[in-house]
Amino acid sequence: MNDAKDGQLLEVLASDPGFSKDISAWCSRMNYPMIELTRENGVTRALIEKSSMNESSCSMLEGSSKLGVQNTINSKNGATMVVFSGDLDKAIASFIIATGAASMGKEVTMFFTFWGLNILRKADVSVKKEGIEKMFGKMMPKGVDELKISKMNMAGMGTKMIKEVMEKKNVDSLELLMNRAKEMGVHFVACAMSMDIMGIKEEELVDGVEIAGVASYLSNTDDSNLNLFI
Repeated sequence: MNDAKDGQLLEVLASDPGFSKDISAWCSRMNYPMIELTRENGVTRALIEKSSMNESSCSMLEGSSKLGVQNTINSKNGATMVVFSGDLDKAIASFIIATGAASMGKEVTMFFTFWGLNILRKADVSVKKEGIEKMFGKMMPKGVDELKISKMNMAGMGTKMIKEVMEKKNVDSLELLMNRAKEMGVHFVACAMSMDIMGIKEEELVDGVEIAGVASYLSNTDDSNLNLFI
């Protein structure tokens, strides 16, 4: 849609049964006219027009601000998320929500703290540690491939099964979701205090992660109308 010219039509085909509601919500949010929405033989077809309506809406909002008109709801377009859990299923959910919010034009910040930091750890990096830090480093999972699901893990069998089902159902892997989030401009922020407590070093984290404290996160929430804790 970003590459389409004004007035052009974009055709989207999807087998997901929930797609019709999602694409309708997306068009409403992004101010793109839905020309046609049909479902036949298990496939939903959406025909969407590229329109300059959203640019016009932004101009109107800017004009209102210059005139001193306050619109606190529309002016807050951020989404913040505390990723506390290091469970595979919860991590997947957090990145699905993050990429979904980014696709709807939101400025998304994910604040990783405590066990959520393990999602950001590199699998192939070893850092010399001593004492409790060394113990934590060995006990905690290194990155997405070692994360376990929160229920029915069954010594790793459940995790393997859910990954196989996701692949069969064409659901993106966590690694792919993370890469997509980066491409869409989602900000990854690691909690400095949690890193210190758990002995996690900056060089252990995937590229592109910012390190900050709770004050930085709370500052981002001021500009957000969506705040989640996972």
